[in-house]
Amino acid sequence: MAAPEHTVKRRRVFYIPGYDPIHPRRYRELYRTESATQAEVSGYEIALSARQGGARYGWDVDATIEGAQVAAQVEVLVWSDIVRDSMDTSILGTYAQLVRTAWVYIGSGALWRLMRLRKGPVIAALYPVAMLLAQLLVACLAAALTLWAGKALLLPLFGTAGHLAAFAAGIGAFIALMRWFKAKDAKFFAYYLMHDYAYGAATQGANTPQMEARLSDFANAIAEALQADVDEVLVVGHSSGAHLGVSVLADLIRDGRVAAGGPALAFLSLGQVVPMVSFLENAHRLRADLAYLSTSDALTWVDVTAPGDGCAFALCDPVAVSGVAPEGQRWPLVFSAAFTQSLTPARWQALRWRFFRLHFQYMCAFDAPKDYDYFQITGGPVTLADRYRNRPASKSRITAAVNKFTGVAP
Repeated sequence: MAAPEHTVKRRRVFYIPGYDPIHPRRYRELYRTESATQAEVSGYEIALSARQGGARYGWDVDATIEGAQVAAQVEVLVWSDIVRDSMDTSILGTYAQLVRTAWVYIGSGALWRLMRLRKGPVIAALYPVAMLLAQLLVACLAAALTLWAGKALLLPLFGTAGHLAAFAAGIGAFIALMRWFKAKDAKFFAYYLMHDYAYGAATQGANTPQMEARLSDFANAIAEALQADVDEVLVVGHSSGAHLGVSVLADLIRDGRVAAGGPALAFLSLGQVVPMVSFLENAHRLRADLAYLSTSDALTWVDVTAPGDGCAFALCDPVAVSGVAPEGQRWPLVFSAAFTQSLTPARWQALRWRFFRLHFQYMCAFDAPKDYDYFQITGGPVTLADRYRNRPASKSRITAAVNKFTGVAP
């Protein structure tokens, strides 16, 4: 098979993060460190520098790969402020979210249908429920123990006053322990994941007005890049950012903002969790966008997941499993990053139980790379379309339409 031609000298990259409240500099640092590691393993040169100007946070990449020099501008399409607002919830409010979210997924039957696709991401979704309930139980037991000990010590000495003091101590122990659990959520991830799943469940899959406005901003940024003197405009959507990317690009193409003869337009979805939203009753907008984008000849869409990523719906065709695959579906090309083959056995053993770290492996270095290399895709001389033009889809991809809700209009 002939090697793809080097057709890219300049590229614009737009990265849409998942549900993440952290400043986007974390993605710059991840790119900086991991690209250097991958370059050393694969034998090419790549360097990152601070972005000079621009309205959005990003960085510049200069690479020499396969003897070709490429300049890329990477920008993060930020919605972390929306995430932070959605996470600004009290302890009591979070437990109310738990009840509502469980009702949405269980009551609608979505949970059981999602389990027919992949059990890993469903277990990940159940984890915050189990952890929050466990924390509540521990706090209740601590309160009961404090009350019992307080009554044993204080009641003989102070009578009724001792009883009240013991009761107050029990309540205090409960509150203190619940606050401690929340303060330590950087270790437990229970509140964070609960807010994540509750965000989509709150509207049963519909976008909030604030998110619709942000998607419009994203579309404007990409449309501007499509008018620039570049060879490829690449949109990367990771985790929850994948389904946001679907809607942004569907809007752009529907509105006629992708002109023929312009830069190649490409979409790379990584570690997608699309079914967590598309399987909800009010996700009409997302399902319509999935169906529309899947037949478009205005872009190339490649979807990369891996069975080793327990937080993603690995090898699930997001269009087909959502029950909206139209006749003539072209996209996405679904294949695996094959963590168990692209990482050496020692590296895989070191990472296999670090579930959240593995969910970001798509943007990290592989020490035994196959045909997936994030840094060659974003900084190399070949378009996404040419790179995977002859790449077959993974034979084990899942295309069964198991979604109960397939409507594309409210």
